[in-house]
Amino acid sequence: MRFSSCLPATLLACCASALAAQPATVRVDYLHSGNAQGESYAMDRVVIEPLPWPGDMGRTLDDTDRGINKVEVVDAKTGRLLYSRGFSTIFGEWKTTAEASNLTRGFGESVRFPKPDVPVKVRILKRGTDNAFTLAWSVDVDTDAPDVIRKQPPAPAKPIPIRVNGPSAGKVDLLILGDGYTRGEQKKFEQTAKRLADYLFTVSPFKERAQDFNVWGLAVPTEESGVSRPSTGTHHASALNTRYDIFGSERYVLTTDNRALRDIAQHAPYEFIEILVNNDTYGGGGIYGQFSTAAANNDWANYLFVHEFGHHFAGLADEYYTSPVAYQSRGEGPKPEPWEPNVTALHDPAQLKWRAHVKTGTVLPTAWPKEEYETHSREYQKVRAQLRKDGRPESEMSRLFRDDLAWTNALFSRAPNARAVGAFEGANYEAKGYYRSQQQCLMFDRSEAFCAVCAEAVEQTIDLYSRPLPIKQAGGTNK
Repeated sequence: MRFSSCLPATLLACCASALAAQPATVRVDYLHSGNAQGESYAMDRVVIEPLPWPGDMGRTLDDTDRGINKVEVVDAKTGRLLYSRGFSTIFGEWKTTAEASNLTRGFGESVRFPKPDVPVKVRILKRGTDNAFTLAWSVDVDTDAPDVIRKQPPAPAKPIPIRVNGPSAGKVDLLILGDGYTRGEQKKFEQTAKRLADYLFTVSPFKERAQDFNVWGLAVPTEESGVSRPSTGTHHASALNTRYDIFGSERYVLTTDNRALRDIAQHAPYEFIEILVNNDTYGGGGIYGQFSTAAANNDWANYLFVHEFGHHFAGLADEYYTSPVAYQSRGEGPKPEPWEPNVTALHDPAQLKWRAHVKTGTVLPTAWPKEEYETHSREYQKVRAQLRKDGRPESEMSRLFRDDLAWTNALFSRAPNARAVGAFEGANYEAKGYYRSQQQCLMFDRSEAFCAVCAEAVEQTIDLYSRPLPIKQAGGTNK
């Protein structure tokens, strides 16, 4: 752990001191509602959070072009763009489910930005199928208005410094939240958060960029251990209201209680959030720019932590396509080009978004043992579904996952183009019409490494949020 010359016992105080020169953090909470046919927005409240802005004021504009939505904060008088960030939402995912065709629902959402000195317009943009953004909602915000919330209750739990490398303004701040941990399990949470954070930084490119991160932990104690899993009749009250069975998928874990999430998270420096649920059952989830989740006690917790963080942190798409999901298929026609950096519809091979990684002579689309893989996967998914239906021990599911990964590794090791970057059909939940860049990646299966394209996307996000460490001087120390 590194933090200038500060001792561990005073890390939080030192970080707060370093942040003192930063502007305050503004949060706009709003309601996003609608269905598959349309959507609308309504203002809830404007909050000045307890901690100053954790980000680099030299990188207030987002140039990565990711997310279904984008927030822009502009000077209301001059129209000058002050801040922007891409993001996605739970509403955006729910809108693609069958339920959205006959039901209207509302979801709480928030955008955060450094406090401006002038009244602003907060604009929410929406990406179309042509990947261009258009205005979806705009609201005038005066952060000095009388109805802005400036005073809030004290923190419900104390933030824990897990890995601190410098003042927040120059680092990526990751907050690991715990849900479903009782008062007697707080030490368990701290140990688990540290273990999973340590694992994250063994995976490239996080490994090479570890000094660009701060990691904090925070868990509000609950009366019962674990979070809700409604499909098994398990219901627990927890601080973040995280649960399994989101959108009817037994392994999908999210919280739809945005206010609870933001009211707890605001007491630690953060730009990204991963929620650890105190459960054994395999599951997790990740929404770009919102948060990710992972079942902390599962045998595959390391993989879940990194895979779901890939969605949240870098906007990476799922590259698998044989597992059942809640989203409806886009049909047999031409697919729109995804905004995610690691999948493509390959409308024009000459303009492949990751063409810089493709060696001359590589054929696009690129051959791989697709039929053999799919035949095996169909049988594997039948066994997986039966294990869940029969309520078999989680150890049997873990064994099935290990056997499946071993089979896949063996198949790919002898396949043509085993390590090539190209365009391999099958990705983004679709067997046809979408392509991934390499045969294997931890966004495709439970392997342990990102493909080159995903790794590049992660690095681009790190660059957006971190400031390089000063060059070490001869005879001195780099604190």
